[in-house]
Amino acid sequence: MEILVINAGSSSLKYQLINVESGKVLAKGLAERIGMGSGNISHSWTKGEQEFKKKIDKDLPDHNIAFDVISELLTGEETGVIKQREDIKAIGHRVVHGGEHLTETQIVTEDVKQKIRDVIPLAPLHNFAHLIGIEAAEKTFSNAVQVAVFDTAFHQTMPEKAFRYAIPEKYYKKHAVRAYGFHGTSHKYVYEQAVKYLGKSDLKAITIHLGNGASMSAVNENGQCVETSMGLGPLAGLIMGTRSGDIDPSVIFYMAEELNMSLTEIKSLLNKESGMLGLAGSNDARDVSKAYHEGDKAAILCYEMYTHRIKKYIGAYAAVLNGVDALIFTAGIGENDTLTRSLSCANLSGLGIVIDEDANLSKNHPSVPVEIQTAGSRVKILIIPTNEELEIAHQTYEVVKEMDLQ
Repeated sequence: MEILVINAGSSSLKYQLINVESGKVLAKGLAERIGMGSGNISHSWTKGEQEFKKKIDKDLPDHNIAFDVISELLTGEETGVIKQREDIKAIGHRVVHGGEHLTETQIVTEDVKQKIRDVIPLAPLHNFAHLIGIEAAEKTFSNAVQVAVFDTAFHQTMPEKAFRYAIPEKYYKKHAVRAYGFHGTSHKYVYEQAVKYLGKSDLKAITIHLGNGASMSAVNENGQCVETSMGLGPLAGLIMGTRSGDIDPSVIFYMAEELNMSLTEIKSLLNKESGMLGLAGSNDARDVSKAYHEGDKAAILCYEMYTHRIKKYIGAYAAVLNGVDALIFTAGIGENDTLTRSLSCANLSGLGIVIDEDANLSKNHPSVPVEIQTAGSRVKILIIPTNEELEIAHQTYEVVKEMDLQ
């Protein structure tokens, strides 16, 4: 079965058409500047073993038009990989926030859409855009089953002691203020890949997703997330590309009261101007790594702070799990940045974590799971390429496989 995987933004639309049996990506692309007057779509497709690419500059007034163009590309004589849009039987939609009620992958109904709508205040930019994408897909691919896959779902196994904040209960009961966590699809995917790779079904692991956004999760021997670093929103936890990560709330009060900054200004500062960008002048780890090796003091401090935060969470999560079998690095920085992995694992021998620096260098940017610990390390250190689109496709397939899809 071919599953179309959609990640809709407010002015963009990422897509992949995946054969779930083989895991092969038949076509993928990105529609940009939707509703902005000068749109474009970058589309690539595979025939045989050869990949082709095409870019189209075209006004995309809304997501409905974008889907129509994508449908034409998927079925076109030159660019197509299927005969007709009706060949797509199911579409898996990435939805960032499911709140407390949408805790598993499920078929989109009017009730599900309303629940996604209800938690828009918790993820205003993302969930609103996901709804637009879902409703546009319903129009263009009217015969396909629409399925929602939630980033927050994997973290719903956290116990109350982990997801509650120490504030009056009414803010949780009436306003759903709690930790939800994000990147759940990625954390789930790499954990399950580690279980397969190591052949250990009772694996205790710390999953470390390091991209422009970054988060960590503690996964117990039953495959359940019991802690994660992001909270109500994606600002908490690790230092990220442009986000501060954990910060004393007093800093916010000080900025507001003593520096006369508005909440809007502070929110922008912490989300868009901080992290690597605020510390080293770039949110691209490749730039900061280059500056680090050139001896730039700001870049050196940035990496020291970035990896110190990761080490703090490794220690905390090892305690929560009462021991850990594997660290799993994934996503853009986790898979491709030797310096981050090296500094994050340095001086952790007391926890049984010892990195092999030669393996860390030689096995960088792998296409399959690899190990980079020394022979004497009690804890496995893995690099596992994430594939959130494939995970969404598999979860979508699991929901619809028993249906009679004609």
